Amino acid sequence: MTVTDTPVEAVVTEAGTTVATPPPAQVRGRVLRQLRRNPLGLIGVGLLLIVIVVGVFAPWLAPYAPAEVHFATPFQKPGTVGFPLGTDDLGRDIASRVLYGTRASLQVGVLAVLCAVFVGVPLGLLAGYWRVLDALLSRVADVLLAFPFVIIAVGLVAIRGAGLGEAAVALGISQVPIMMRVVRAETLRLKETDFVLAARTMNVPSWRILGEHILPNALAPIIVQATVIMPVAVLGEAILSFLGLGIKPPAPSLGIMLADAQQYLLRTPWPGIFPGVALLIICLGFNLFGDALRDALDPKTSR
Repeated sequence: MTVTDTPVEAVVTEAGTTVATPPPAQVRGRVLRQLRRNPLGLIGVGLLLIVIVVGVFAPWLAPYAPAEVHFATPFQKPGTVGFPLGTDDLGRDIASRVLYGTRASLQVGVLAVLCAVFVGVPLGLLAGYWRVLDALLSRVADVLLAFPFVIIAVGLVAIRGAGLGEAAVALGISQVPIMMRVVRAETLRLKETDFVLAARTMNVPSWRILGEHILPNALAPIIVQATVIMPVAVLGEAILSFLGLGIKPPAPSLGIMLADAQQYLLRTPWPGIFPGVALLIICLGFNLFGDALRDALDPKTSR
């Protein structure tokens, strides 16, 4: 009985024969075809492309600096010359602040996803592969799940002060247990498959089984979970900034814009409408893309 070094290319059956599985290029082609057939997924991709372009090129797209004030022109209506989305109570250009706020939201989301992946994935692999560690790591995850991310953020703010990095770390830590459970469940499933059992029979080191056999086959749920964490982190950053626990003013943030606009909503609603619409577009794009990607990566539903 033999086993290949790349289980994504072939698996070993119980009878000892090697059965080829679709190569990565064929799998990518199938996923892309499935995504193109999903209209909601294409809408999500389009929204994400707009958001990414806005976030990356915000310094070049914004007509003004986000903290630049124009005391002579407060509460300008949308469509005013020089201020396409109007101005807030200090005369700051809303369009510029939305662009930079979108950039900040994406930065926090990416950092939170990286934190959840680089911490949660190894812990999930260890918990799923070794029963001795499973009980301990699962209890630690339960403890973290018992604390809302706002409580974690308050602790970080008390220690280091408010800021973009602190908000990202707090949101990432809150998502580590969820990522860990996803990877743990996938590891429990994969370690009972034929190619992993064959590798263990041949005394392949555990670290190699985890890195070369289990992790590559667990990438699909990890990627899908990452697309779920992104909108959660974006909304979480807005909540923390709204409460004064996230990005520090006068740095732009969609949550700070909503907090500043709440006292003027009845008089001038547009300073609160546009950052809210930006949050809606970001979260809707990631949710639509995540749902389409989950369906495309599922071999049971994609053809």
